[in-house]
Amino acid sequence: MLKMISGLARTLYIVLAIVAGLVAMGTMMNVPLVLLILGLVAGITLPQERYVTAVVTVIALPILGAALGTIPTVGAQLTAVCGNLQVAMAGAVVTALVIRLYQLALEGVPGMAGMVGAKKATA
Repeated sequence: MLKMISGLARTLYIVLAIVAGLVAMGTMMNVPLVLLILGLVAGITLPQERYVTAVVTVIALPILGAALGTIPTVGAQLTAVCGNLQVAMAGAVVTALVIRLYQLALEGVPGMAGMVGAKKATA
């Protein structure tokens, strides 16, 4: 269930980032806030092997947006799409980072992790 909700949030932030970049949303909603919240939810199930890819994406999107901004007719819209995707991906990375730090904290304190994987005592 959590994976479905997270996947839905990921899909919604991608669609919203593209639509908000191409169409003027005006004052209908605070798009960056909605994108950030959807990104935070999507980051809950971000697999650990995709952390580096997600961080590199967050770093690369503004660079790509600036490069795409030089295209005459649609450059500004493509820059906005890249910026919107960056906000959402940054939210996902923050959630994944917080979850990872929580796991590290539990591993660092003996007994808090419920002794998962520990050997049973023998008498």
